[in-house]
Amino acid sequence: MPVAGASLGPAGVNQGSLIGKDSVAVACQTVPAGVPHLRPGLLGGTALATLAIGLGLTGCLPAHLRPSWAIYPLERHQRHDGIAVVSQPDGYGLHIWIETDTTTPGLCQPRWIVDAARLFNGNGTGPFSSGLAPRQEFFAAVARADVRRALRQQSQALCLERAPRRSFRWQEPPRSPQEVKAESFPLLEESDLLSDPAAVQEQEDQLLKPSPNPAAPKQR
Repeated sequence: MPVAGASLGPAGVNQGSLIGKDSVAVACQTVPAGVPHLRPGLLGGTALATLAIGLGLTGCLPAHLRPSWAIYPLERHQRHDGIAVVSQPDGYGLHIWIETDTTTPGLCQPRWIVDAARLFNGNGTGPFSSGLAPRQEFFAAVARADVRRALRQQSQALCLERAPRRSFRWQEPPRSPQEVKAESFPLLEESDLLSDPAAVQEQEDQLLKPSPNPAAPKQR
């Protein structure tokens, strides 16, 4: 059955076309190179299969089936301490947390947390994050120049707020598990340790016991 308005030619695809059951809906502006001479009307059989393969190879997918790769600041506790990266369809992605490293005198640089949070509703008006995303997604995201550029801008702004008298030094984020550095923290001093619970309980019991009153007269 012919479909009204269906038009497909070398110059592009009519996005407003109606498509029959033996056809595919196309949300792209141009036809893949593998489908050079398609006639107007419905597609079927070999032409339909060729078009489907071409769409898959060229990444031509409807908007809701491909990530938007939107990148914007999304704070965690204060300004500039995180960015949202919409790396998956339907607004899913990563909430990458940004921390500062001031262990080097006079310098402030980013300290990377490769365990990013899972981003939800990244394309909406109220994005939020919960849980953790696989580290491999973090490595794939920071491999993009636009993600690293956003991280650098927010890291520098965060250092300016937390340590304005220090110079900012950019540190590239790790892009593989082998590049992740284990954090080393100073050893705890005795004053930092919690007291023994049993000893604390004994001290409390001693304080609650009534003390003898030497001025009280002895009973005969």
